[in-house]
Amino acid sequence: MASYNFFIDDEGHVRSGWRVAVFIVSFIVCAQLGQVLLITAVAVITHRAFAELAATWWYSAAGHASILLSAMVIGWACGALFEELPFRALGCMPAPGWLRNFALGSAIGGLSLLLAAGLAVVSRGIYFSFDSAGAVPIGKTLGISLLVFLFAAATEEMLFRGYPLQTLARAQLAWVGVLLTSVPFAAVHLANPNVVPGFTLLNTALAGVWLALAYLRTRSLWLPFGLHWSWNWTQASVLGLPVSGISRITPAPLLHAFNAGPDWLTGGEYGIEGGAACTVALLISTVIIWRTKLIARTDVKGEKAGQ
Repeated sequence: MASYNFFIDDEGHVRSGWRVAVFIVSFIVCAQLGQVLLITAVAVITHRAFAELAATWWYSAAGHASILLSAMVIGWACGALFEELPFRALGCMPAPGWLRNFALGSAIGGLSLLLAAGLAVVSRGIYFSFDSAGAVPIGKTLGISLLVFLFAAATEEMLFRGYPLQTLARAQLAWVGVLLTSVPFAAVHLANPNVVPGFTLLNTALAGVWLALAYLRTRSLWLPFGLHWSWNWTQASVLGLPVSGISRITPAPLLHAFNAGPDWLTGGEYGIEGGAACTVALLISTVIIWRTKLIARTDVKGEKAGQ
């Protein structure tokens, strides 16, 4: 009987658990170092003190950029080192079917959010009125926030639906990958303002499952990327609802939302992601993502299986 190797699988690859562990440690180091380097570069270019920049949006932008680049570079490096995979295996490169999946994800994400809002409206929990700021401020908000939400969604998808989920899926441990990425995805949102006990964790973890299944259906990040940005943009820029408790991103949305409660349905000050209307919408959308025949797997070449 052949002995079991705790570190190496039968194909000579480092086992998936160790691959994920190496990714996590390397990512944390790279992201921290990257943020310092990026904000230092901004300080040099703008001739501003580091401490001064720490209180501006530059600091947040540098942090997100560092997360995105670190997750991408470390994910590629782990794939190449441990599984002999090319960069395109990360699922972020254009490949046959990518645009269709991105467009479909964008449509489903926006409609899923509208479903959640519609449930709250029908239940008389939320009312909407048009913003009176005028066409120019509203158009500016819609355009700038579009770029912000695209950037934020790309960052979170590369990290949470990137290498850890992908390498576990290749190891036939997709359910472990979904759990391992969805729970931390929910946990990082618990530091946001106006968190709703129970519902914030539940709904954000469910959103993590929703997005992870979108990756597993296509083996590409384009579908979850489309779902993610359009959900947030529709929520904040179109309907004027807080995104995970944060409302300062969109100063002049198309609509303004007024919460009439109950908060268990509408999410209260946290926004609709903290209420039961969101839970129902996400469950319905998850079933659609998993069952619809409209979604096709993107042709990402170069993948191999490893334990």
